[in-house]
Amino acid sequence: MAIAVAAVIVWREPWKQGVPGGPLGQSVPSVGVATTASGDVPIWLPSLGTVTSLATVTVKSQISGYLTAIRFHEGDMVKKGDLLAQVDQRPYEALLAQYQGQLEKDQALLDNARLDFQRYQRLIKQDSTSKQTVDTAEATVREYEGTVRADQAQIDTERINIAYCRIVSTVDGRAGLRQVDVGNYVTASDTAGIVVVAQTTPISVVFTLPEDNIRPLMKRLQAGAKLGVVAYDRASTEKLAEGVLDAVDSEIDTTTGTVKLRALFPNADGGLFPNQFVNVTLLLDTLRNAVVVPNRAVQTGTPGTFVYRLNGDDTVSLRKIATGPSANGMTAVVSGLSPGDRVVVDGIDNLSDGAKVNIPAPAAAAPGSETVGTKPAAP
Repeated sequence: MAIAVAAVIVWREPWKQGVPGGPLGQSVPSVGVATTASGDVPIWLPSLGTVTSLATVTVKSQISGYLTAIRFHEGDMVKKGDLLAQVDQRPYEALLAQYQGQLEKDQALLDNARLDFQRYQRLIKQDSTSKQTVDTAEATVREYEGTVRADQAQIDTERINIAYCRIVSTVDGRAGLRQVDVGNYVTASDTAGIVVVAQTTPISVVFTLPEDNIRPLMKRLQAGAKLGVVAYDRASTEKLAEGVLDAVDSEIDTTTGTVKLRALFPNADGGLFPNQFVNVTLLLDTLRNAVVVPNRAVQTGTPGTFVYRLNGDDTVSLRKIATGPSANGMTAVVSGLSPGDRVVVDGIDNLSDGAKVNIPAPAAAAPGSETVGTKPAAP
């Protein structure tokens, strides 16, 4: 976002305090002026924020056993499903073999019970056995079927336990410092876990805004606007990342009169780190084709907010104005000025309404005079 302003500032020469010709022999002050123009002014809402991972996972063992290997390097980026640690799986393999043997035994008993049941069904048709014998054989079959299903469930459980011996990452992220060393006995009740993995791409920043900003903010969101958010370092000198507003909390904090918001950042370069403190600016809107003047021209005092406008006869008039947002050293003027008006930006302290002024020729301006042109937007 940029503010395009075509204005030339002429600076008063420090050695030239004024020129003769004022009323009652007073010198006429020399001033610097700038010409107002139309430009786009971004409306930034500043705040303080904390970088927050979208997923922070404490990786724990789901079974009990001795830790036999650590498969990650602290601080490395890991992917979902990557092997992080290994638990001794031999006790679970032994139990699996035991349950498989039990299943084979019970399956054989089930097969024999089914054969007996079939025989008794043929005999009952020949009136060679009792109904009670047939019912008992049928019940025996159902009993062994249940036993076989229980054996299969135990086998499935042990297979899951063996899979749990491979402790894997459940998210993409950065692995922290390990919490346990190889050789320790780990259990599912360990609160510290093996390691903490924090997702960093994408990442979010949680910040707050005063409740007075909620209404214009919600209007923009309801209109379908995607609001940009910029994160800066603690000193607000280095831009760390650019993102978009993702969510607004459901209620206002009554103790602070603020509402929480979350912005999402791709963070491909890792410029944002979980729990990092940042300065945040939210681009709420852009004021289009506004009359803009340098900030130095805007004064406040008894009359209110005003500027000194240069007249055609080299006098100045005190002009009350209503201001809007500011950016890049420029202030939007809502009312009181028109594009092309010339306002005083230097030497204001010696002025009053209707005062005569001297404007040095541009060629005679002191070194350091500058032209206000297109500048990059900043909060």
